[in-house]
Amino acid sequence: MVLRHGETRFNAEQKLQGHCNSPLTGRGEAQARAVGARLAQCLTGRPYRVYASDLGRAMQTAAIVCAELGHPAELIHPEPRVREFSLGEWEQQTVPELMAAHPELRDRRDWYLAAPGGDSIDRVRARLADWLADLPEDLDVVVVSHGLTGIVLRGMLLGLDETVTWQQDLPQDAFFIIEAGQVTRIDCSSLLEPA
Repeated sequence: MVLRHGETRFNAEQKLQGHCNSPLTGRGEAQARAVGARLAQCLTGRPYRVYASDLGRAMQTAAIVCAELGHPAELIHPEPRVREFSLGEWEQQTVPELMAAHPELRDRRDWYLAAPGGDSIDRVRARLADWLADLPEDLDVVVVSHGLTGIVLRGMLLGLDETVTWQQDLPQDAFFIIEAGQVTRIDCSSLLEPA
């Protein structure tokens, strides 16, 4: 099961994070609770292990999700191989400012890959493949990752080509169950508490 961290302060400000971090907003915490509640329904009676990117926003989300699951937070496996793409020189810049400075990127879904000093898709795929090779075969896996790394991971698990991979959505109020090359999107927005 692949999920993205909840909304962060930088997300709300349209600011790129990459390897930088900002804490979850109140909405992000509510998203994590909603995802955890829906995940609990899916995991009832099934053995599982929880992995999370070692970046703060993913670990914060994983702790909230685990509270909903009744899973001890100390059993979360911090995993640097599922952390977000580095966005190099673009980290902490806002998307509107970046698009104004680089209008040629507007029509590209994979524009993040153009970040000077950022991670290449091959580098991220290699670390994800390394992580996938280490996963237990007898347990379900819940992974709390990020927007870009999450779509690359889903693309790898589903055998998607690069164009289709970058057309996937990046929800913070849903998660994806991937089994035998098939994906099911589980929407959790109906469980969000009113603001």
